Amino acid sequence: MEMLPFDNRDGLIWMNGEFIAWNDAKCHVINQGMHYASSVFEGERAYKGKIFKSEEHTKRLFKSANTLGMDMPFTEKQINEAKDELINKMKLQDCYVRPIVWRGSKQMGLSTSNSDINVAIAAWDDWASYFKIEDRKAGLRLITSPWKRPSPDTAPCEAKASGPYVICTMSKSFAEQKGYHDALMLDYRGYVAEGTGANIFFIKDNDIHTPIPDCFLNGITRQTVIEMLSSQGFNIIERHIMPDEISNYDEAFLTGTAAEITPLQSIDEIKFKTGDGTKNFKFMQDYHNLVRS
Repeated sequence: MEMLPFDNRDGLIWMNGEFIAWNDAKCHVINQGMHYASSVFEGERAYKGKIFKSEEHTKRLFKSANTLGMDMPFTEKQINEAKDELINKMKLQDCYVRPIVWRGSKQMGLSTSNSDINVAIAAWDDWASYFKIEDRKAGLRLITSPWKRPSPDTAPCEAKASGPYVICTMSKSFAEQKGYHDALMLDYRGYVAEGTGANIFFIKDNDIHTPIPDCFLNGITRQTVIEMLSSQGFNIIERHIMPDEISNYDEAFLTGTAAEITPLQSIDEIKFKTGDGTKNFKFMQDYHNLVRS
């Protein structure tokens, strides 16, 4: 079944304090958000009508906006209430929620001293994953991207800002053109960083290694998974990982709001264990149960 384009759907979008028809949620082609990547956003999931970690996502949205120098015209409480009300009005249960904040058309150019700040929230039927169900079960195939995560003094790595995501879309396109599901991104030092839109973990016996998020986003799902696995008795090791160490691990997986926990079957020529009986398969089920409990 072909997916409907996102500019032509039924439903409502919350925009600048009002619920409007989905197809009426528009902004002018001349706006700072589009021309200068002056926007921040969140990706959230609702299960059984309740957004998982909703308040944490809103706090990060406000932190991202503050990092880019945007003064939010609404409170965190108003945003949290708007998200819940939107889901109720749309009669959604399992769904994806996308709040976004951007500079509008009041001012154009690099100066932001007189910019207008806009806020919108959209929600749509469950975006089950960035990856197909059958691919998740079999494990994803990754290739190392030629594009790297920049130094934190050159890009706002702690903000979920639209600008740095161009590296992700370029890396994703590179991977798909090569016949892979996704790309592994290294950072500016050559350390393993993450996937194009998800954090990465490696398993060896009872130890689970994951890169230190010092130049990329410390995902809310990442934090949840670390807490979940720590409570199960696994030893979580956050450290800098070199690419030539990847072959030392038995299993690997990605984490993210849309990806949840997704096993990997390979990175470049390196193979990992996948399927029934593996730890990552169990973790995938554990996380599924946790967010829906």
